[in-house]
Amino acid sequence: MIKINPEVKKALEEGRAVVALESTIISHGMPYPKNVKTAFEAEDVVRSHGAVPATIGIIDGVAIVGMTHEEIEQFGKREGILKVSRRDLPVVFAKKLWGATTVSATMILAHQAGIEVFVTGGIGGVHRGAQETMDISADLQELAKTNVTVVCAGAKAILDLPLTLEYLETMGVPVLGYKTEDLPAFYTSKSGLKVDYRVDSPEEMARIIKEKRDSGLVGGILLTNPIPEEFAMDKEVIDKAIETAIRRMDRLGIKGKDCTPFLLKTIVELTGGESLESNIRLVCNNAAVGSEVAKEYAKIKNL
Repeated sequence: MIKINPEVKKALEEGRAVVALESTIISHGMPYPKNVKTAFEAEDVVRSHGAVPATIGIIDGVAIVGMTHEEIEQFGKREGILKVSRRDLPVVFAKKLWGATTVSATMILAHQAGIEVFVTGGIGGVHRGAQETMDISADLQELAKTNVTVVCAGAKAILDLPLTLEYLETMGVPVLGYKTEDLPAFYTSKSGLKVDYRVDSPEEMARIIKEKRDSGLVGGILLTNPIPEEFAMDKEVIDKAIETAIRRMDRLGIKGKDCTPFLLKTIVELTGGESLESNIRLVCNNAAVGSEVAKEYAKIKNL
């Protein structure tokens, strides 16, 4: 059920750096044509840093690892693409549907294809009020059991960040900070919470990945990379927008996997588009760091 782009396949066979990218940001994260432009820009950043991009999505029930520009364009324009997590994969495959892969599904397909490093904007996590709703993203379970390194700007700021960190600790997932000891908060570079360890270079990160893989410790690694300060949002502005969006979501009775797309879209409206621009910049920044990590890991993984 997996089709690997020839360029990606060749790079993997030759032991070169490949970076996985998700497709949910295309179908559910941004409006057209900004979604397609951002996907292309992220791929260009990966290439400019010497790695091969592999955007992952599902077309007619087939997982594509390394979507072409034409396929990404189709994704950006098409209505009704499903948001696909681990639970959805067999159904989407069997019914020959189109699906945009979330963090968890992208991790699964990247691992099956042999890709170690995956770049995204922010992971899912424990939602606010989860003590009553039990709304916890499947991303966290995936990080506990799938051998992929995820580079992100932290968990999405709409979440309960302290509980998300506690959950990751319970599941044995190392949460690392790239040149920071403070957990990034997606739209802002600091949350006031501490990561487990600080990492100061791609070489150091590559050694950590290798040690985990060589020692047979199952599961992912989370490398959190702060949004550059020039693109970060004012904390009071974004916090107010998030609180307003959550209240609106609760009034409308929106639940489950529809929460995150609704909240992100509403926050874009409330911030006059500023949050969307921050989102784009942090994704590209993560792509740069993830590519450097992938290159260093490619150098040492077979030593």
